[in-house]
Amino acid sequence: MQKDAQASLKRLEMAQGLFSEANKHQDELIKAQEVWGDRMIFSPGTPVESLDTAIDIPDAPPSHSVFSSDGSQIAPSHHEIIYCYLINIGRIMLHYGQNFHPLLDSIPEIYYKTEDLYGSRKWGIRTEEWMGYLRTMQEVQVLTEMACTWVNPPGAHFNIPNLAMTDGSLVYWFLDNLPTEAREEILNPVIESWEQLRQSKIPLVGYISASRSIEVISFLRLMACPYEVPNCNNFCSLDNEKNPCQKVEPLRDTSLWNKILQPRQRSAIFRSNSRILDCYPESQKTHFCYLHGGVEVARVEFPQWIAEDSELLNQALSITLTQIDKGFGYPVALAEAHNLAVIKGGDRTQFFSLIEGQMLRYGVRNVGVSYKEARKRGSIA
Repeated sequence: MQKDAQASLKRLEMAQGLFSEANKHQDELIKAQEVWGDRMIFSPGTPVESLDTAIDIPDAPPSHSVFSSDGSQIAPSHHEIIYCYLINIGRIMLHYGQNFHPLLDSIPEIYYKTEDLYGSRKWGIRTEEWMGYLRTMQEVQVLTEMACTWVNPPGAHFNIPNLAMTDGSLVYWFLDNLPTEAREEILNPVIESWEQLRQSKIPLVGYISASRSIEVISFLRLMACPYEVPNCNNFCSLDNEKNPCQKVEPLRDTSLWNKILQPRQRSAIFRSNSRILDCYPESQKTHFCYLHGGVEVARVEFPQWIAEDSELLNQALSITLTQIDKGFGYPVALAEAHNLAVIKGGDRTQFFSLIEGQMLRYGVRNVGVSYKEARKRGSIA
C-alpha cells in the first residue's frame, strides 16, 4: 500500500510537470490534435482557454431559482402478475430570496402496451435497456418543461437568475452504438428540450461527482508523446499494455485539478470530443470545466452556448457552488430530486398490489406471480 501511495504521488508530480510544459506549448498541441486526431487511439478534451486558467467564482445572487430532475424505474419481470414497467421522474424547484413555495414531487408513468414492451426489439435492443434510455429522455423533458413554464409567461420570472441541473454527463456516449433510428428517437427530443432552455436563457449544467474522466490527462499525452507527430496508428497500438505517452495513468483529471485549483475556483474550459457529439448541433456540443467546491473537485458540463456567454456561465457556476454549500458537499437540488425519484422495495410491492386490485376489479382471473417468485417470497423450509 505504501508503494502504491508513493507511485501515485510520483504520477501526480509528473502530471504537474507535463501540465506546465503543455501550458507553454498549448497552441502547438491543439494544432497537432486537429491534424492527427483521426489517427489517435485516445480522445483528449480540447482547451478553449489557457490551461493555467483558475478563476474565482462569485457568490450567487440572494434571489435565484434552481430546477432539477432525476429518474428511477421498476423493471419488467415475467414472474410478476403482469409484464410491464414503470418510470418515475422526481422533480424539484427551489426558490431562494423570493418567498415562493418549492415544488417537490414525482411523475410516475406505467408502460404496458405491446409497442412499449417490444417496440425496441426491431433494433435488437432489450426492453430493460430501452427503458433506461426512455428514462434519460424523460428526465430532460420534465426538467425543461418545469423550468420553462416557471420562467416564461404567464409565469414570467425571466428576470430572476436560475439554473437547471442534472446529475451526470450531458455526453450521451451510451447512444453511440445504437442504430440511427433508435438513437434519433431518444436524442432528438433531448436536443429539442435543450434548445428550449437555450431560447429561454436558462443555463443547464451536468454535475459529476467523483468523476473518473481522463480527458484532460489525455490532452497531456500529446505533450508526453515521444514521436514527432501523434500518429498512433503508425507508432502505437491498442493492444499494447501501455504506450509511451501513458506516463501518468491511471491518474484522473480530478486528482490533477485538486492540486491546481483553490476552493471556489474553476479550471479552464475544455471542449469534449466524444464521438456521439457529432450528432449534436454546434450550439449544444458539450464543454466542461472542473469546479473546486471545497469538499471535492467536480466536473461540470454545459453546452457550447453557455461556454460562450461568460455572464451565464458565472451565473450557472455560482449557483452550483451555492447548492454545494447548502447540500454540505453535494448540490441539494440533485440530492432531493434523487430522493423523490427512488423506488424502494415497499413502493414496488404497493405498485403491483394496486395493479392486482385493478385487474381483479375488471374481472381478470388467475392473477398472481409465477411459482418461482412465490417460492422466493416465502420459505417452506
